[in-house]
Amino acid sequence: MDDDTRLRDAPAARGGVQGLAAAAGRGAKSHAPDVYAALDLGTNNCRLLIAAPSGDNFRVIDSFSRIVRLGEGISTTGMISEAAIARTIAALGVCRDKIELRGAQRLRLIATEACRAASNADAFLAQVARDTGITLEIIDRETEAALAVIGCSPLLDPGGRGAILFDIGGGSSELVRIERDPADPDAKPRIKAWMSIPLGVVTLAEKFGGQSVSPECYAGMVEEVARHVAPFAAEHAGDLGGMHLLGTSGTVTTLAGVHLSLMRYDRRRVDGVWMSHAELDSTIAGLMAMNFQERAANNCVGPERADLVLAGCAILDAIRAAFPLPRLRVADRGLREGMLVEMMRADGAIRLA
Repeated sequence: MDDDTRLRDAPAARGGVQGLAAAAGRGAKSHAPDVYAALDLGTNNCRLLIAAPSGDNFRVIDSFSRIVRLGEGISTTGMISEAAIARTIAALGVCRDKIELRGAQRLRLIATEACRAASNADAFLAQVARDTGITLEIIDRETEAALAVIGCSPLLDPGGRGAILFDIGGGSSELVRIERDPADPDAKPRIKAWMSIPLGVVTLAEKFGGQSVSPECYAGMVEEVARHVAPFAAEHAGDLGGMHLLGTSGTVTTLAGVHLSLMRYDRRRVDGVWMSHAELDSTIAGLMAMNFQERAANNCVGPERADLVLAGCAILDAIRAAFPLPRLRVADRGLREGMLVEMMRADGAIRLA
């Protein structure tokens, strides 16, 4: 079975919130629900998006995002810490309240690399269910890559052949080669190949350090990531004509915000923006020239990302070296949007590809 088929056919179990009609999202429906919710609990962030179908797309009703650092220390202890559990349960409590307030009837609530890796993940999920009523679904890396593709595909250059999509996470990073027939404007993008590496901004920063990053330390991070990316690049980095990079992560949205000199982060200006190779070089060099306090004071970085952003830049630089494409399109979207589109399409509520 090829990568495209395996990703397309990956199981799509549903999480649920106890006591809500939305938990019935597991079965067939006689009509499409009015309100959907998608939650992505990653290694670094907890993100929620609540939306309603609108034409061939969806309209966002509510959202929530908080850095919880669920994966903090897992690379050394193998376990989710009590402090991380407390932070995460507090954030999930906010998500539960928003889901109930908005009356979401169909949910998908997922967890990714931290819960895949931690030896106490089952106990953590049980505590989450007891304390918040939320039942989380741990997805595999194939499903994670597929959802990122669904969420970000609308940002593919309509005149291009495809993209190298990457999602820099807290504990893992995914790369996907997407292609379509440029002669057919209605052709859906197809996944030609994908890979996942067990490195993200949290794991890399914990190994190399994130507060004080020398050029030598940065080069070491790039080299570490490059070793993991090399086999995939050797097979799939050829024939890049008509392709561009498409990035979804806090790293690329932060870089875009810094590049645009935003006084405060603005998703409307960041999502879909193009950055050239030279603009990426300049922005990363500017962040490297800052000390930790200066990064923390930057409105688009902030204290919560100041020790992680350069690790993300190193992952990006390794990807750029392996896939030397002149342009990057920044996506402030990803797994949550992918889950919403997948659910709405399954219910016949939208026709968006």
